[in-house]
Amino acid sequence: MTPAFRDRIRELATPVATALGRLGLTPNALTVIGFLGTCVAAYAAAMQAWLLAGLLVLAFGTFDLLDGALARAQGKATRLGAFLDSVFDRAGEAVVYVGIVIGLVDAGWAGPPLWAAGALAASQLVPYARAKAEAIGVAPGNGIANVGLAPREVRLVILTIGLVGAGLLGTAGISALPIGIVALEAALGLITILSAITVLQRIVHVRQQLGNEQ
Repeated sequence: MTPAFRDRIRELATPVATALGRLGLTPNALTVIGFLGTCVAAYAAAMQAWLLAGLLVLAFGTFDLLDGALARAQGKATRLGAFLDSVFDRAGEAVVYVGIVIGLVDAGWAGPPLWAAGALAASQLVPYARAKAEAIGVAPGNGIANVGLAPREVRLVILTIGLVGAGLLGTAGISALPIGIVALEAALGLITILSAITVLQRIVHVRQQLGNEQ
């Protein structure tokens, strides 16, 4: 997820965002809609509708791009909007993992929920490391957002692949788990590991930025 690629994606999102703006939607409204849609995805996961959950996560995850694109296009980027965007992003990501845990536990699987809990914990540390770095004046703006293997966009794609895989691969078994659940467990494990690495990368980045400060 290079800065150039991130900028290209934002450029592609701008026409869609401005079209939604012409319908009367505000950037903050898009933020809330994205969160509510993610809650629906979490409910689908809790009901073990994995394919639907994956598609909803992908669809409403794009609202994280659209709200910012609309704010910039309309010149309405505000501190309140940035605050709401950050809070609802974290809440949406968390509620999806909770939905996944509920669905897996209800289906009687013990291992995958542990990876879901790990993914939830590790993924929440990634934006926290960024927020804390920016709070102490290190790498403001998008500086630290470009550090690490698993920013939110990457985690979103991996989670979507896992959920869609769980839905499409069905219940054919290998060992003790259906293939679809193995795919979801692998995605959750990958998110956990890459998020932990990303946190470490950001710690190292901050340490380097601070130089000899102890």
